[in-house]
Amino acid sequence: MTTLSRFEIHQPATALEASQMLTHYGDEAGLYAGGTELLLAMKHSALNYRHLIDLKVVPDLNSIEVRDGTIEIGATATHRSIERSPIVQKHHPVLAEMESHVANVRVRATGTLGGNLCFAEPHSDPATLLLVLGATARVEGAAGSREIPVGELVGGAYASNLEPGEILTKITVPNAKPTHRAAYMKFQVHERPTLGMGLWLETQDGGRTIASARVAVGCVCPFPTRGLDGEKLLTGSREEVEKHLPEAADAIADAAELLDDHEGSAEYKRHLIQVFLQRVFRKALG
Repeated sequence: MTTLSRFEIHQPATALEASQMLTHYGDEAGLYAGGTELLLAMKHSALNYRHLIDLKVVPDLNSIEVRDGTIEIGATATHRSIERSPIVQKHHPVLAEMESHVANVRVRATGTLGGNLCFAEPHSDPATLLLVLGATARVEGAAGSREIPVGELVGGAYASNLEPGEILTKITVPNAKPTHRAAYMKFQVHERPTLGMGLWLETQDGGRTIASARVAVGCVCPFPTRGLDGEKLLTGSREEVEKHLPEAADAIADAAELLDDHEGSAEYKRHLIQVFLQRVFRKALG
């Protein structure tokens, strides 16, 4: 029977104080938000922290607001609160829908968006969709704050690109416009998804023409990956794009570092990308 080693919980009053605590305790400290992944990793000795810094008590770090044409989501906002937020449902229904399918309701009620992104579990949903929605992350530390694209926040499997002492405080997502179409789909047999795919389109002529596109895959590779060459094949008339979907899917698969693992072979995952690009394209355009 596995058990947690003893640790001490610290409750900062501000994000700056949390950053200072993180710097003070160094490698012996970890950030605690929902704890759904962190405590499990500690229980199985994959991580060993003597100090946990509780971000849930920092005021307003769980807020969801509309500001200057964007949705600003605090890092400790839970998946469940994002899923049920009238603001998110109105301005980005695709994000609310994706959140409604994260894990199960117990995890969604506890787990946080910021914790999910920073833990960088490869078989996860949010980062893949946020990547194509053009989301950015605000991180704060003793040296000040900075904004980075979500794609640059995730450094690899279970790794972020945060500097020592830095804390993710906010995720900003540009509001959808009437000409935008977006969709997220995943394929899942076991507890964690085998494939996640996000697609964002800028359309013209009522959806008959696609001016630009962003597509990303996750779960099949160490971290969510944009298919930049594939995106070039997703512009033009809808009829022409539909003809190029198989070619685009191959380009997306080539860009991702497809892995052979217990979820399936790399070739199997390439096949899933072929199937789900067709599906997510149809879903995005309704």
